[in-house]
Amino acid sequence: MKYVRLGSSSLEVSNVCLGTMTWGKQNIQQDANEQLDYAQYHGVNFIDTAEMYAVPPTADTYGKTERIIGHYLQANPSRRENLVIATKAAGPGLSYIRGGSEITRKTVIQAVDDSLKRLSTDHIDLYQLHWPNYTSPHFAKHWPNMVDYTDVNATEEIEKMHDILQGLADCVAAGKIRYCGLSNDTPWGINQYVKLSEQHNLPRVVSVQNEFNLLHTKDWPYVIENCIHEDIAYLPWSPLASGALTGKYLNGSRPKGSRWTLMQRHGLFRDTAAVESAVQSLSDIAKQINLSPTQLALAWVSQVKGVTSTIIGATNMAQLEENIAAFELTLDEEIMKSIEQWLKTHPFPY
Repeated sequence: MKYVRLGSSSLEVSNVCLGTMTWGKQNIQQDANEQLDYAQYHGVNFIDTAEMYAVPPTADTYGKTERIIGHYLQANPSRRENLVIATKAAGPGLSYIRGGSEITRKTVIQAVDDSLKRLSTDHIDLYQLHWPNYTSPHFAKHWPNMVDYTDVNATEEIEKMHDILQGLADCVAAGKIRYCGLSNDTPWGINQYVKLSEQHNLPRVVSVQNEFNLLHTKDWPYVIENCIHEDIAYLPWSPLASGALTGKYLNGSRPKGSRWTLMQRHGLFRDTAAVESAVQSLSDIAKQINLSPTQLALAWVSQVKGVTSTIIGATNMAQLEENIAAFELTLDEEIMKSIEQWLKTHPFPY
């Protein structure tokens, strides 16, 4: 396992981050315990969760994933000091989380306190904003004119960011969180937070986690370039495109218990004819080099310069074992050329 510094923080994290969003919906406590033990045995020290989880999000599953992690830490208190635990505050839109309100100084403090209780810990290593108050061009909203930026009051949004940073500063001062980060954000949003922290001596964001995979490379180069130059860790989520890149959904297949059999908050927007064609073609490349499509996809994300730690997720141990093993692979020049040609043939299929 490789370890890297988390942006400008003092934290050293594994280049594999264990995602947990299926715990409490597709996975029970026993599954989570087994995954946590296996991941740590193989050197993973970075765990990512969110108050909104499990996923798909519902009022019934809200907070369940954090509670599962909390139960694990209660049973294994000596493990806490060796783990970097990251969680996230939900943005606006979910009526059962603080009435669907926007993130503010006040709600950040409340959300941190609630997460600390569920996680059964006295501090959170990395506290992230799950999505911004303004409309984020993520979750298939990245096509031209799907977000009307001319209708955004930039001054007002910056004032809100300043208010949020003050809440995060309160939590840092109280020892409740060590560092803060963003998720599902843009270069503009990232840079406003950086400027505000410099202007007002407030906590600096050390990371951003966005969707990034072979089917969804829109953060290259602009977001990743921004992160490199500002010393902000880039944390890809959904490196397998919600399982699409494993090939298990080809030809309309829906394996029992898989994510695409569940109701999705944003629908199955990754299920397109273009994705089907792209994944079939990538599977053919993987077969030629004796790798699984999963291994090829994860190894590719990991080698992208500027990627800090890749957030993986699994619903069973076989998946977790395959995922972690993929990060030991090195893709040679010939394979990289094949993928480069593949990317040019199958750009942004969803």
